[in-house]
Amino acid sequence: MADIKLDDIIKKENLVYEKSKVMTDTPLHYCPGCGHGTAHRLIAEVIEEMGIQDQTVGVTPVGCSVLMYNYMDIDMQEAAHGRAPALATGIKRTMPDKYVFTYQGDGDLAAIGTAETIHSCNRGENITIIFINNGIYGMTGGQMAPTTLENMKSSTSPYGRQTDMMGGPIKMTELVAQLDGTYFVTRHAVHSPRHVRKAKKAIRQAFENQKLNKGTSFIEVVSNCNSGWKLPPVEANKWLVENMLPFYQLGDIKVEGKLVNK
Repeated sequence: MADIKLDDIIKKENLVYEKSKVMTDTPLHYCPGCGHGTAHRLIAEVIEEMGIQDQTVGVTPVGCSVLMYNYMDIDMQEAAHGRAPALATGIKRTMPDKYVFTYQGDGDLAAIGTAETIHSCNRGENITIIFINNGIYGMTGGQMAPTTLENMKSSTSPYGRQTDMMGGPIKMTELVAQLDGTYFVTRHAVHSPRHVRKAKKAIRQAFENQKLNKGTSFIEVVSNCNSGWKLPPVEANKWLVENMLPFYQLGDIKVEGKLVNK
């Protein structure tokens, strides 16, 4: 019997899934069910489809996303905790023809990095900021974050977030949308195929805006943290839908420099 090659069986036109050439073969370190891996994949697909692999620079700070440089075959730079927008600003101003993006968690972007986030957006730096919001500090032990919901439990708020003492959760995306320098501000999720497609479309739009020198594009991705929430993946996605999304509502907030009336 003649040897049968895999290429004789699997035709390219029949493939529904193909590994992005921008992604490396490094196994992901994220917890099962975590949205980070999906978000990585979407960014890689956009970079590949736009043909800008050798023109893109990613910036990751401290937190779960710190090892992102292991998973993408592009130029990457690690920033100090919270300082990714400042570093991205320097890279973009030095090399304005590059596509520069930051990839940050809520503890990084909305806590120690609040100043860098606000001022980079206010200046309208021509970069893309991708903000993963899971309402908790993931890597460091599940502590309360600026985005932790009211009454939501964490390792540092075991009885739930009490707003009279701890303040309320911060909606960073709505906040930066008020700044003149932001051109495109939107919020998405990656817990279902439909939402994954919408998130990818938004990421592509943000990179296209950067090509046209439109200013800051800010994309929030509402995700889960199975380990921090103490839930298995299916229950974590259900909790996200029932608790996170009513507060962090999905959709465009600012398009082409104008606030969207909802």
